[in-house]
Amino acid sequence: MSTTSYELAFTAFQAMTQPVLICDGQRKIIIANYAAQDFFQTSESLLKRQRIDDHVAPSSPLLGLLAHVHEHQAASSEHKIAIGNVNLPHERLVDVHIAPMGSDPDLVVITFFERTMADKIDKQLTSQGAARQVSGLAAMLAHEIKNPLSGIKGAAQLLEQSAADEDRPLAKLIQQEVERIVKLVERMEVFSDERPPELASVNIHEVLNHVLLLAENGFAKGANIEKQFDPSLPPVLGNWDQLVQIYLNLVKNAAEAIRDIAGGKIKISTAYRPGIRVGVSGTRERLSLPLEIRVEDNGSGIDEEMLPHIFEPFVTSKQTGGGLGLSMVAKLIRGHGGIVDVDYVGDRTIFKTLLPIARKSDIGKRQDTAND
Repeated sequence: MSTTSYELAFTAFQAMTQPVLICDGQRKIIIANYAAQDFFQTSESLLKRQRIDDHVAPSSPLLGLLAHVHEHQAASSEHKIAIGNVNLPHERLVDVHIAPMGSDPDLVVITFFERTMADKIDKQLTSQGAARQVSGLAAMLAHEIKNPLSGIKGAAQLLEQSAADEDRPLAKLIQQEVERIVKLVERMEVFSDERPPELASVNIHEVLNHVLLLAENGFAKGANIEKQFDPSLPPVLGNWDQLVQIYLNLVKNAAEAIRDIAGGKIKISTAYRPGIRVGVSGTRERLSLPLEIRVEDNGSGIDEEMLPHIFEPFVTSKQTGGGLGLSMVAKLIRGHGGIVDVDYVGDRTIFKTLLPIARKSDIGKRQDTAND
């Protein structure tokens, strides 16, 4: 290979978005691309002093996979392998593909594919199925329950007028409970609305600033809120009203999580993350989701058993919560073609949303509600 060809190959290797290592027959790391250095949170010079064994458990299937590839000189893959080292805050699940170099049978190329995106999509499909069940339930409740409730409330109002003084609080209680049930049914009815949202070019920072203005003058008054916005972020393809609803829900959750926490803090950040693409149902198109918006807090956290179901309807840890807020967030994000996920890093709970960029044809279009 000529010097120029070698330089081009090396540049291409370093430009790969997936973490890639080249290892020898003793499992010693020979080369690590930039993505691998970022993935392992370790410089290449330190990685080259290590073996693959330093990043997996002694019983890891990765070691058996390496032995298989070396022995048979044939590529092979393994799914859901745990990777961890002293620099990583927690283990990360990856899919691994290993192939012999060809030019040197002692060397193998190990490519890591993070499981996070696949797992996020799995979660979205699960919550989407649950939300559809709620849609049918909501339609039934609206027809079978709201009308009788209206009659019950009217009867309670009449009883309150003629009831003895000691019985009036009970009549009032009936009316209040009827109103609470009606509000719950109305919130569920939103799930039965499957019409696609009207999308246009939206400045996500204007949305977030509007949300924070509402929060700081209401439910999050006095809270410690930090903004870290990327000023170069392109516009999102979104619906102004629904985006406000999404981030209002997420900020409200964060505010409730830090309410009784000394040193509680909320952080809202935006960033551009190229390389994240998902398939569009029914087509061969792959939609790019490079706009990342995070809502973080260092509050009370989420129960680990509840975490896989957090975006499903009626799942909540709040004593007074209805369990529809995050499910609604997931539904609205799906309507935008995006993804929402939750994770822990240290003591922080992070809700991360990924959204598409507005197409050129959408630039300049603004919904009337954005200017209200």
